[in-house]
Amino acid sequence: MAVTEPAAVSCELGPIRPPNEAFSLLVRLTRNCPWNRCRFCPVYKGTRFELRPVADIERDIDAFKAVAGYIEALARESGAGVREAAASVAGSHAADAYRNVGLWLYGGGKTVFLQDANSLVMKTPDLLAVLRYLRETFPGIDRITSYARSQTVARKPLGELRALREAGLSRLHIGLESGSDAVLALMEKGATAADHVSGGRHVMAAGIELSEYVLLGAGGRPLWREHALETARVLNEIDPDFIRFRTLTIREGMPLHGMVQRGEFERAADEEIVAEEKLLLENLTVTSTVASDHSINLLPEIAGKLPDDRAAMLDVIARFQALAAEERDLYQLGRRLGVYDRLADLADPARRAQVQTVMGRVRAGPDVSLDEILFTLMERYI
Repeated sequence: MAVTEPAAVSCELGPIRPPNEAFSLLVRLTRNCPWNRCRFCPVYKGTRFELRPVADIERDIDAFKAVAGYIEALARESGAGVREAAASVAGSHAADAYRNVGLWLYGGGKTVFLQDANSLVMKTPDLLAVLRYLRETFPGIDRITSYARSQTVARKPLGELRALREAGLSRLHIGLESGSDAVLALMEKGATAADHVSGGRHVMAAGIELSEYVLLGAGGRPLWREHALETARVLNEIDPDFIRFRTLTIREGMPLHGMVQRGEFERAADEEIVAEEKLLLENLTVTSTVASDHSINLLPEIAGKLPDDRAAMLDVIARFQALAAEERDLYQLGRRLGVYDRLADLADPARRAQVQTVMGRVRAGPDVSLDEILFTLMERYI
């Protein structure tokens, strides 16, 4: 008997999620961002923040359950595994609910990410209701995560955060960006270093895993040293579970783009950002796991557990800085083209030839600096 697709299945999804949540089930609790003023972010500009009713969220979860049942039935009928059936559905179906659940089951069906930018603004009883419904509907879930803002979590009573953890909220992703008040004001982050410390400590005290994002290059050229040192100071006071590096990228649609055009922000080049990253790593006294898990980062090999892996991470930087100038240029171009994944790829003849061909065209082309070309290439990744 042929398996029938569930009728009228639909859901609402937000625009983004962290890279490490690529195979998480996406459940949209809110629409857009309640702050939405950060000068480095283009994602929610021109939109209005809204809370979604719990009943609507639960209907989406019901839709995901129906799709999951359909995929599992396909797997039984075909004799293939659930992973194979999920891949087929994710790759062939246009509807969001099918692609969302297909990717989720392909990745193991164990993790959930709550969208959009700050789910913790929901009233705690409503958020608890969603978490409980998720766990009742999918008892095999072992991790539920969300974005949040430092000020939002700092305002939540500790008892409420602990109740959220007990209901299944496992991890929060917070955009620290910088520990420098000057840089935070420049980026119009809407938070101070003290806010970040207070919010981060509050999350840790509740027993929820904390992932703090650092925006490399956020201070530009004038504030790079302060950005590195103050960010290290704030992270040392929080000691989060994870520190995730992101590299500042600027494109049209960001308020920061206009600042660059007007000469109000002087962006740092890759080599300067590497020096900033080195200073930050040298001054961290945390026990955090460091991740460079985004394609925008120049040196994704900078990853490990502090303090044990500090030397290995600094060695990656030392190897890059020790390259001859032409080799550094070649690596930067190859990385921004998506040809190189690590420093060792410089020695791969096929990849090297590919990048050298492009470099030849760059050198023979219009009189534009390599940094400007690299900045343009980086815009593809956001």
